[in-house]
Amino acid sequence: MNRLTHFRICPRSRSIRLALAESGIAVTLAEERPWEHRPQFLAMNPAGELPVLELDDGLTLCGAYAISEYLADELRPHPPGDRTVALFPGGREDRAEVRRLADWAHGKLDREVTRELLHEKVYARLGSRPDHAPDPDILRAVRLNLRYHLSYIGYLAHQRRWLAGDELSFADLAAAAHLSAIDYLGEVPWDEHSAARSWYARIKSRPSFRALLADRIPGTPPPVHYTDLDF
Repeated sequence: MNRLTHFRICPRSRSIRLALAESGIAVTLAEERPWEHRPQFLAMNPAGELPVLELDDGLTLCGAYAISEYLADELRPHPPGDRTVALFPGGREDRAEVRRLADWAHGKLDREVTRELLHEKVYARLGSRPDHAPDPDILRAVRLNLRYHLSYIGYLAHQRRWLAGDELSFADLAAAAHLSAIDYLGEVPWDEHSAARSWYARIKSRPSFRALLADRIPGTPPPVHYTDLDF
């Protein structure tokens, strides 16, 4: 069977898990701790980044961008079912907007918020620094950045049915993957961003999200509302 190497709270991994579930493609999951830089994993992906998808035909795809584009191309002529989601729907301009927002989530949002939060609250502690305490200055800056990003998500969700347009797309999955990781850490001020909250509630209620909501990090339980589909 196809195999996805991932880490359970890695947002890029989560976006591909969502994409696979929405596409009706079954995989087995193999967890990798990316901070360990294992030689076996680096041999699979020299960039040392998650996720990595190994297909039954022997092809190995590295990174959320390559995997999402491959899945979209593979599903376009061979959809596995009527209920699958087109990851990059619409015409050329529509697909360009989906790619722009997916790049924003996996690029700017990751750099300014998710990556720092995961390092400060999860990766450092699970790695070589079990007594690590999050840096309050970093958390303060990240929380300020997060409010900007939530405002942008709210603006998009208010103007459109979904983030990139009228159809659910990989842009929604990528952004929701990041917010799900941030929300697991109890860092999303939902009460201040009602439009973003309503959009996320719709994504969170989809069957593809169930596996993500069931994930747990040892020593770091999520807040009570994390699995509440109605917040």
